[in-house]
Amino acid sequence: MSVTATKFVYGLRAEELSPKNATPTSKLSQKKVLDILNNKCGTSLQHLRQAHALILRTGHFQDHYVSGTLLKCYANPHFNNFAFAIRVFHHIPSPNVFVWNILLKGCLEYNLPHLVISSYNNMLLFNSRPNKFTYPILLKACAITGSAEEGVQFHAHVVKHGLIGLVREARTMLDAGGESDVICWNAMIDGYLKCGQVEVAREVFERMPEKNVGTWNAMISGLARCGMIESARKLFDDMTERDEISWSAIIDGYIKEGYFKEALEVFNDMQRENIKPRKYILSSVLTACANLGALDLGRWIHSYVERNFIQMEAVLGTALVDMYVKCGRLDMAWKVFENMPVKEVSTWNAMIGGLAIHGHAEDAIELFNKINGEKLMPNGITFVGVLNACAHAGMVDRGLTLLNSMKKVYGIEPGIEHFGCVVDLLGRAGLLEEAEKFIDSMPLKPNAAVWGALLNACRIHGNVELGEKVGWMLLDMEPRNSGRYALLSNIYAKAERWDDVVRVRKLMKERGIKTIPGSSMMDLGGTVHEFKMGDGTHPQMKEIYVMLERMMEKLRAEGYSPKTSQVLFDIDEEEKETALNQHSEKIAVAFGLLHTEPGTTLRIVKNLRVCEDCHSAFKLISQIYSRDIIMRDRVRYHHFRNGVCSCKDFW
Repeated sequence: MSVTATKFVYGLRAEELSPKNATPTSKLSQKKVLDILNNKCGTSLQHLRQAHALILRTGHFQDHYVSGTLLKCYANPHFNNFAFAIRVFHHIPSPNVFVWNILLKGCLEYNLPHLVISSYNNMLLFNSRPNKFTYPILLKACAITGSAEEGVQFHAHVVKHGLIGLVREARTMLDAGGESDVICWNAMIDGYLKCGQVEVAREVFERMPEKNVGTWNAMISGLARCGMIESARKLFDDMTERDEISWSAIIDGYIKEGYFKEALEVFNDMQRENIKPRKYILSSVLTACANLGALDLGRWIHSYVERNFIQMEAVLGTALVDMYVKCGRLDMAWKVFENMPVKEVSTWNAMIGGLAIHGHAEDAIELFNKINGEKLMPNGITFVGVLNACAHAGMVDRGLTLLNSMKKVYGIEPGIEHFGCVVDLLGRAGLLEEAEKFIDSMPLKPNAAVWGALLNACRIHGNVELGEKVGWMLLDMEPRNSGRYALLSNIYAKAERWDDVVRVRKLMKERGIKTIPGSSMMDLGGTVHEFKMGDGTHPQMKEIYVMLERMMEKLRAEGYSPKTSQVLFDIDEEEKETALNQHSEKIAVAFGLLHTEPGTTLRIVKNLRVCEDCHSAFKLISQIYSRDIIMRDRVRYHHFRNGVCSCKDFW
């Protein structure tokens, strides 16, 4: 090994990274070098450094394909060494588009979306022409950072460089070719749908001389991808023959649009037709189970995986961890996590985030500290998890330390979501003035989510003056967000400023804004039951209301007093109490008490934040009925046991 190569690899002289006069030797071909990089350097940093030194010594570093592959190896999150990968990049002479794309993808994987966007200008300055692999990375970075203006510019460049898909030319070839088969027609349909030309795709579909299952699948997948799930379902129902891709397409389409119950219904139909699901369908269905709290089906899938010896690879294992976390079974989530043979950063994120929202802040931080020992690089999502843990536990100093460590220790540029977590952290701790100052000092322009965190803190701590200021600012920023109106109304109502409540409600009416109705779901025997306030559609609603009244009588006998300040209307106290008693989560728990054995844990999923009155009532219910109640609301999990909640009334 040359002195130059040795010094560089051990970081002594970075300027010697690319020897100017080295030329490739004839004894070692490009193919041989690439084989060494691809086959021997994927898991060992020592092997990678040795290969790096060899590349420098033999002069192959000048070969963009070799140096780009070397850069890709260093950028692997497994090595937690992206800062060094950037150093390697800066010494590659006149990097071409292949090298730039590897750098941009690495920035995205290490949660540096702003660096992706800023690097684009440098790429153009180096006269490296972007290709079809460049723009998806750039557009994804814009989506993450909310950079709409840059996203429009990138789109313009896509069109300018002719990368939008040559569907017109493809259609001309298809119409002119006498030998076009069904595969060619299917590709044409897929191309139209990917370009958003749905009606043209329909026209091609209707006039096709011959269709196969792939034809129908292309249409269903494309329609679902375009958000036209009802049209996709109609085609699915019209199919005379289906394969596993057909079922997967409609299930994924429902999940993408948030129709989780419908996704599970399709999966149940699939089971009735005795079609064995493969792991990619199982991962999708687990996502639906997680969002609905459908623990029974989630456990069945886990059992199915074990019975059929399906490999617990990272995607499936992470989906299982996430499902158990969101269904309130941290113990099972931890068991799956511990037994997974291979864990990716996303797996660690699911477990850390789960511990955080269940109120196990110390455990979440301890798990975060173990990532480095696994030679993995935490990413931006990891820090969202641990910062949320600190916020819900009131660990202000720890949270601020973690934020400061992101760039200094891990080379991760904090994003708007991380600053939002810190505002939430300061606000929940009652440090409203500090939270406002923190927003003013942010290097990024605060978005609605950041101000929303401060508004919620004003609600928690009853700061009407600041809440009013922030609330009206948010109504200008997000005039269609019904939650902002509800939160401001709540602040006014708690202060009994009914004229202001009316003012907010009047504005909502003028703008045509409707509040999202509260709903609660409970999984019982594999069936998900949904309840809404004032909704009498459930077939057992009469019995449920009888049970609800008995439950409220027991609560009153134990000293329960309704928190009528939670009602956002100026009505008399009796009407307020009736309104509180009919909140969807109270109806759900009454249903659970009616249909489960004594001692059974009740699990409820609510679409909105639980109100203070229901929170107080549930603590008392858990004591009176000797029941554990696990409620997931829009913000976090609440474990009620023996009159106490795991959130320590801090949510």
